[in-house]
Amino acid sequence: MHTLVCHLLAKDDESIEKIRRKLIEAARVYRKDKETIDWLVMQDVHNPRKFTIVERFEKESSQKYHLENPYWKTFDPYVVPSTIKKPAQLESTGPRTGPSATFQLEVSANSLSLKH
Repeated sequence: MHTLVCHLLAKDDESIEKIRRKLIEAARVYRKDKETIDWLVMQDVHNPRKFTIVERFEKESSQKYHLENPYWKTFDPYVVPSTIKKPAQLESTGPRTGPSATFQLEVSANSLSLKH
């Protein structure tokens, strides 16, 4: 099993509802991806600008189905540039990355990159 935990911070208070709605919509779509066990969205009760996404896949290579989902092209451009104040923090657990690895998630119009 492979798990990704992504921490997001809404840019401002006006962005909270916008990102919350998009994350709920994304969860409904991404849960249907092949080899996806679950795609969970959480919002911090003390700081509503903080969101956490837990993505659970059968194996690390299962992420390819997630990234190939046509919805990705609408999700990232909507969420990342317009509502996130700083780069998302992505933690990965699984057999290849070890017990825990932390990455910075950088998204541009055409690519996704992870930096240790």
